[in-house]
Amino acid sequence: MPRFSVIVPCFKVQGFLRECLDSVLGQSYEDIELIAVDDCSPDGCGAILDEYAARDPRVKVLHLPENVGLGRARNAGMPHATGDYLFFLDSDDTLTPGALRAMADRLGEAGDPDVLVFDYARTYWWGGTRRNVLAHILAEAGDGTFTVGEYPEILDLLMVVWNKVYRRDFVEAHGFEFPPGYYEDTPWTFPVLLSAGRIATLDRICLNYRQRRQGNILSTTSRKHFDIHDQYARVFAFVDAHEELWTWRPYLHRKMGEHCLDILAKPDRLPPGDKAEFFRRTAEMFRAHRPEGTRAEGEVAVLEGTYAMYRLRRQAGRAGREAGRRAAQARRTAAVRGRRGWAALHARRPLDEHLVLYSASSHRGLLGDPAAVYYKAQEIAPQLRGVWVVRDKEAAEQLPPGVEHVLVDSRRCLELAARAKFFVNDVNWPATPAKRPGSVYVHTHQGTPLKYMGADLLGKPGARLGFDVPQMLRRADRWDYSLVANEHSELVWERAYPCHFTSVRTGSPRNDVLVTSRTDPAAGASFRLRHGIPEDHTVVLYAPTRRDYRRGGHADRFDLARFAADLGEGHTLVVRLHPTLAAGPARGMGLGELARRGIVVDATDEPHAEEVMLASDALVTDYSSIMFDYANLDRPIVVHADDGEAYTASRGTYLDITAEAPGHVSRSYRELAWLFASGSWRDEESARLRAAFRTRFCAYDDGRAAERVVRTLLLGEPMESPPHVRIPGQGRAPERDALASA
Repeated sequence: MPRFSVIVPCFKVQGFLRECLDSVLGQSYEDIELIAVDDCSPDGCGAILDEYAARDPRVKVLHLPENVGLGRARNAGMPHATGDYLFFLDSDDTLTPGALRAMADRLGEAGDPDVLVFDYARTYWWGGTRRNVLAHILAEAGDGTFTVGEYPEILDLLMVVWNKVYRRDFVEAHGFEFPPGYYEDTPWTFPVLLSAGRIATLDRICLNYRQRRQGNILSTTSRKHFDIHDQYARVFAFVDAHEELWTWRPYLHRKMGEHCLDILAKPDRLPPGDKAEFFRRTAEMFRAHRPEGTRAEGEVAVLEGTYAMYRLRRQAGRAGREAGRRAAQARRTAAVRGRRGWAALHARRPLDEHLVLYSASSHRGLLGDPAAVYYKAQEIAPQLRGVWVVRDKEAAEQLPPGVEHVLVDSRRCLELAARAKFFVNDVNWPATPAKRPGSVYVHTHQGTPLKYMGADLLGKPGARLGFDVPQMLRRADRWDYSLVANEHSELVWERAYPCHFTSVRTGSPRNDVLVTSRTDPAAGASFRLRHGIPEDHTVVLYAPTRRDYRRGGHADRFDLARFAADLGEGHTLVVRLHPTLAAGPARGMGLGELARRGIVVDATDEPHAEEVMLASDALVTDYSSIMFDYANLDRPIVVHADDGEAYTASRGTYLDITAEAPGHVSRSYRELAWLFASGSWRDEESARLRAAFRTRFCAYDDGRAAERVVRTLLLGEPMESPPHVRIPGQGRAPERDALASA
C-alpha cells in the first residue's frame, strides 16, 4: 500500500501536463501511486498519460468516455486509490522538490491526522512567484493537531482541495465526494475540515499554483459562475444534517456572502448583463440561510439592499479611493518640499565637525563595515557623535539600547545630513540633500566583489533588471574614499565606478573580528548555544547567493535535508540565505520547515554574519562574496558551482572562481557529498588552495581596519598601515595599476 495516491484529472492541459507529471514522479519520495484521469480531453493529454504509464508502473490511467468535469473526474479516480492519503493535484500545477518527503515526515510526526494542510506559492506566466500571504496561519498552528473549533483560523486559508492531503479511511468513512459544476472545492473543503477530528499543518511551500494568462476556468467569463449558489446550498445542507455543526452557520453564512460578492466584483467572471441577476440570487440565498438572531454586518450588509444600491456603493467607494490617493500624493509632495526646504535652511549653517552619519544595507540597521567603524569610533574617538539612519520604526527597534538614530527622509534626518561632516555607508545615500563642500563620504562597500557591479552591469542584460546604473554612478560621484581589502577590489571598484574618489587600502572593518578571534575557541559559542548546537559538532555553513537568471533570485541547488543527512552524525548544517531572499518564498520552499524540525539551522535572520562564520568549521558557498571574508578564518571552504556558466553569462564575474578557488570545487551534488564523506574538504590540497587565496584577497585584513578608518579618515591622524601599504596623506601615494588608471 503506497503512502500517497496522487489523483490528477486532465482536460485540455497538454502544454502543462508533462511538467506536472514530472514534478510528481521525480520526487525523492517514491512511495506513491499516480492516478491520472483523462476527462475525455480533446487534445493530446490521453496519449501523454499512456506514454508515462508505459514507462512507470506507479502510473495508472483512466480514460473517461465523456467529459464529466473536474469534480467528477476526481471522483472517478478515488475508487482506484490504495494509498494511505489522497492528494488531488490539478494538472497545470506542480509539486516543489522534496514536497512529498516533507509531507510524509510531517504526517508521521503528527500521528497520521485526518487532514494535512500545507503551503503553496502562486507562479505567474511572466515568471513571478508570490507566496501565500496567509502562510503565517500554518506556522502559528503549532506542531500538534487540532480541530477547526480549536483553531478556526485554518478556515481563513484559501478553500481549495489541492493544498491538503486527506487520510483515505477518513474520506471513505464519511462518504465525501465532489459535486458537478464550478467551485466544486467549496462543498468538499468545508465539510471535510468541519468533520476532521485531527488536522495538522506543514509550513512549507509544497505546490506551485500556476496563474495562467488564459484558459483558467475561474477566469472564464460565463454564467457557470452561478454554480457557486448551488455549491453553498450543499454546504448548508451538510451542516443542517449534522447538529454538532450548527454553531458554524453564522460563519458559513457570512463566508457565502463574501465569496459571492468577490465573484461579482471580479471584472472577468460574469457577463455584464448577468450581474444584476447574480446579485439578486445571492441576496435571496443570504436571506434564506441567515441564522436567527444574527445581523448582517460589514461588507455583506449590502446584500440586504438592492443591486442599484450595491452599484452606487461601489462607485462611491472607487471615487473615495481615488480622492484619497490624490490627497495622499499631495501630502507626500508637500512633505518632501517642506523637508527639503528645512534641509536647505540648515545647509546654511557650518558643518558639525564631530557629526558622523552611518547607514548599512539600505538602512536596515547597525550592520557590516559601518557598524565596525561606529564601534571603534565610540572606543577611541568619543568626541565623535555617531547617528544611524534606519529605514523604519521596526529597524529602529532592533538597534542596541542607547544608539542614536533617525528615520530616513524624516525632517530630522535631512537636518542632520545637511550639517554632518562625515558619512559612512556600504550602499549609497539618497540623492538629497546635495553633498556640501567639506563633507566627507566614506564608502565601505559590502565585501570583495566577485560578480559584476556598477558600470560593468551595462553589458550584462540579466543583471540590469532592477538596476539604475546612471543613478548609481551619480551617487558614487559623492564618494571621497573607497575602502578596499585587497588589490583586486581596488582595481574593480575604480573600473566599475568611474568617479572621483580615492581608494584607501584599509582592509575590511567587518573582518577585524574574524582576524582577531579566529583562534579563540569561545568565538561563536553564543551562536551555538542559542541554536542548541552541541559543542562537539562540526558546523558546516551553507551560504548561497541569489541568481540573476531566475526571477525572484532563488534557486534550490540541492536537497538540504539530504545534505544534512549525508553529513552524518556529529555534524550540523547551518543555512544562511542571501539577505534579499529573506522575505521571499525561498525559506518556504523547505528551509523553514527543516529548521522547525531541527534538521538544519536557519541563520538567515542572524543580524551579524561574522558571528555565524565564527561558529562554523567549514563554508560551502557558490559565488557569494562571503568566501572572501571567511578566508580570514583560515578554515575549509568548498565552492559548489553546478551552474557556473549560467551565473557568469547572466551576471558576469571578475574572475573564474572555479580556477582560483579557496578550496575544492564541486560541480554536482554527488561531488559535494563525496568531498565531505571522504574528508577531502579539509585535506592538504584544500589548505594549499586556501593559503593562496588568503594571500591574494586578505592582504590588507590585519584586524585593525576599523581603527585605521577612524584615525586616518575621521580624525586625520597618522597610523601604521597594513604591510606594504601606504595610506593617502602618508608619504608617497600607492602606485596605480594600468587597469585602474584606464
